[in-house]
Amino acid sequence: MALAFGFSLVLRALLTLVFVAAAGTKLAGLSMMIETFEAIGWGQWFRYVTAFVELGSAALLWVPKTQAVGAGLLTITMICGALFHVLVIGPSAVPALILAGRCAILVLIHRDLLLAMLSNRAN
Repeated sequence: MALAFGFSLVLRALLTLVFVAAAGTKLAGLSMMIETFEAIGWGQWFRYVTAFVELGSAALLWVPKTQAVGAGLLTITMICGALFHVLVIGPSAVPALILAGRCAILVLIHRDLLLAMLSNRAN
């Protein structure tokens, strides 16, 4: 159990750094991000939404009992990012898929909290 907690702590710290940096580039309006979201074709509002989802989800990684929710949202975000790369942007979806996998590992580590939340809502 202590090993899982330590691994979770390190993984949450690394993912937080990655997603805060990624959100920062989107919010700062780096030309690469503007061009990427132009290629998607949904407008720049989607760049801001994506950045706030990344920031909010990264914050949830540190709120007790919400780690699995934050990691789940980031997993979904990265799967969507991978799909955009494959279908629209190119060239490689591998980085997004690697991040999705690491976020999914965090969901698995904290799945008991997620299952408890879901069972409480069902009652």
